[in-house]
Amino acid sequence: AKLAKKLKAEGHRPLLVACDIYRPAAIEQLKVVGAAAEVPVFEMGTEKPEKIAVSAVKYARDYGHDYVILDTAGRLHIDDDLMAELTRITKAVEVNDILLVIDSMIGQDAVNVAKAFNDLLEIDGVILTKLDGDTRGGAALSVRAVAGKPIMYAGVGEKLDDLDEFHPDRMASRILGMGDMLSLIEKAEQELDDKQAEETAKRLAENKFDMNDLLQQFESIKKMGSLKSIMSMIPGMEQKLRNVDVDDKQMYRIEAIIKSMTKKERAKPDIINASRKRRIAAGSGTKVEDVNRLLQQYEQMKKMFKQMNSKGGKRRFGKGLGLPPGFGL
Repeated sequence: AKLAKKLKAEGHRPLLVACDIYRPAAIEQLKVVGAAAEVPVFEMGTEKPEKIAVSAVKYARDYGHDYVILDTAGRLHIDDDLMAELTRITKAVEVNDILLVIDSMIGQDAVNVAKAFNDLLEIDGVILTKLDGDTRGGAALSVRAVAGKPIMYAGVGEKLDDLDEFHPDRMASRILGMGDMLSLIEKAEQELDDKQAEETAKRLAENKFDMNDLLQQFESIKKMGSLKSIMSMIPGMEQKLRNVDVDDKQMYRIEAIIKSMTKKERAKPDIINASRKRRIAAGSGTKVEDVNRLLQQYEQMKKMFKQMNSKGGKRRFGKGLGLPPGFGL
């Protein structure tokens, strides 16, 4: 589903095909994630996978799909029957690419799996999942070296957007604790709105920043993925984050507080008195102390921006990433 969504974003019309007929609810699960990615799913129940593949390719030709992704049964070890099934599928339909999806958290076992699959099936590439974890890419280096096949994509989170093209130099940079600013910049370029960022920068320069702008900043950051994955791309942050639990829920709590305010309160937070704070806290499911903390941090931000402007520093808070480090998180 992640791969299909990426292809769709590039202007293609992919079709997902349910060829995993063994795992309970596998077909239903593919339908659910397919719907979330807004990509159709072709299924024929528990019919033989090779027959499903043939019918799916015909369906794709008839209905104008330019990519057919055959989702075959997963396995934790080399299974002769399932390997024979994959061979039958490749004989039944013309397959352009055979991609092996490996969980990078299994560490060096990933090497054995990749080598065995390549020896039996001649894979074209690898997708490594969970590269946002603590493995830091060791499996990636080993898989490439032993199997001799390129790592094409890296799964870096649970959301459907969390699939990146794999760049060896950037992975090496992360392994060395040097961050990955290029990927961070690319994420910002893809996900964030230039016009919106310019308007925010202008309001910051004019010291007109209010709670609506702050809410906009949080929504922009959410589009780019989890806070930990974003922060890990910043040079020097890898080591600091290793033993720190970055809580994304805190960001949602702040959003809830702001959304519990009236339009007038968001535009002029100064009018929020004790009774208004109690109402906002009740509406957002938080405590009055949480509302106070947010208002204090907001005031600190305003002071910081004012000082920067008074010193003639027209710094552009580019692409909507204008939150100071550690804001409320």
